[in-house]
Amino acid sequence: MRDNELFTRNAFYGSGIYEIPIIEKQEIKLNHIELISFSDTRINDSESNKKKGVHFFLDDYRFENVYRNPEQSIARLSQYSFLLTPDFSMYADMMAWRQIESVAHSRWVGAYWQEQGLSVIPTISWSTKESFEYCFDGVEKNSIVAIGMIGCKRNKREFLLGYEKMLERIEPSHIICYGNPFTEMQGNLIVVDYFKSRMVVR
Repeated sequence: MRDNELFTRNAFYGSGIYEIPIIEKQEIKLNHIELISFSDTRINDSESNKKKGVHFFLDDYRFENVYRNPEQSIARLSQYSFLLTPDFSMYADMMAWRQIESVAHSRWVGAYWQEQGLSVIPTISWSTKESFEYCFDGVEKNSIVAIGMIGCKRNKREFLLGYEKMLERIEPSHIICYGNPFTEMQGNLIVVDYFKSRMVVR
């Protein structure tokens, strides 16, 4: 790693005991939210696709390079209306340091994108209650946030516990929800249909 790369990796102000990089609160138009998967993005995409936000609710290997070599995807991602931060995996059986790393990498990428002038919405993930110590760090209060419902149906109780804690800690102004929410979920939810987001027109 070159010296200037090392500086960039550590250039962002952090919060919490792990100094997780902070994503500044941003506003986006909320009246017609559509998302496109990172794996469906293309150079010189269609005008209709450029109006969408990019999500990363995918297997990690499909987007790891946005952290390892972030400059390589800037030109392609800058076409789109806004970006959700990468949803690096957080599983209950993962070592704590791996989960902390997932949160830190996601926030770092978001802070880097903001530095490049892109509109960024933080994706919030959690696992067990132990992850609450750090999984909401790096997000300003009253921010617009995003969550994904993929895989949550099997652990409804733990998911709702984390969701309530997110509402308490971040007090999000709006929540972009990728997939169908549980009926118990409160807050200003903006639901994005999973299947519709895969209908990419070119």
